Amino acid sequence: MTTEITTRDVVVSGVRSLVRMSASKANEHAQTAVVFVHGNPGSSEDWTDLLARAGELGRAIAPDMPGYGKADRPETFDYTVTGYARHLAGILSQLGIERVHLVLHDFGGLWGLAWAAEHPQAVASVTLVNLGVLPGYRWHKYARIWRTPVIGELFQLLSGRSAFRMMLNSENPKPFPLAFVDRMFDDVNAGTKRAILKLYRATDDPGGMSVELAGRLQSLQLPVLVLWGKGDKFLPYRYAEEQRKYFPDVEVHLLEGCGHWPFIDEPERCAQLIVPFLAKQLGAP
Repeated sequence: MTTEITTRDVVVSGVRSLVRMSASKANEHAQTAVVFVHGNPGSSEDWTDLLARAGELGRAIAPDMPGYGKADRPETFDYTVTGYARHLAGILSQLGIERVHLVLHDFGGLWGLAWAAEHPQAVASVTLVNLGVLPGYRWHKYARIWRTPVIGELFQLLSGRSAFRMMLNSENPKPFPLAFVDRMFDDVNAGTKRAILKLYRATDDPGGMSVELAGRLQSLQLPVLVLWGKGDKFLPYRYAEEQRKYFPDVEVHLLEGCGHWPFIDEPERCAQLIVPFLAKQLGAP
């Protein structure tokens, strides 16, 4: 049986994030926690299954980051990697979390690694899902559209539900569950679209940034788990093995038949890799 998931609003510098939480009664105020960070255009709801399972092992949380899910979308927020890392730090501070096992996906990888680089004594382990150190990476086709003034705005304006479904499914080895795609689309509004354009336009070199962040973490010799869907058309799976060059204690798994969201494509398969890794790091049975 998995633990119950509860929600709480956390406000950092006037910006509210909904935070999903899972823990047994004994661990609900623990200072060590598993922290799930979603990417673009996801939300904390992406992690529901894994969050409940991690709550059996200790304390686990998953925030909606500004611009996404049920979080605020203020025009004045700092929609940069640094801004998101700062917001994550504020959430953890308010929740009394001092030691973190990161589980990161997509842009959440850069946000989480940037937070870790600023708080090296607080990070205990890292799980990277279809994201990691990306030497030489160049933006995928949709990111290049979003980064282009006027064209990016037009693309966002014309992206209706049917087009959104078609776009996601065309880039994945198999169709996503309809409920997943529709829930993701329902979370996207004008504020989300503005956040996406600002974030991507503020991130010129994600590959170089990831290398710099990994360099700041390398001496920590963190335990690292890497899962990468081989059908990912946004971040090619060849980068999975690159992680061995940057993290000395790393375990890498390539997942056949999975794309950019392997925990949606094959939830049980991903749980069988992630949950034991987290249990080992937490010292849980």
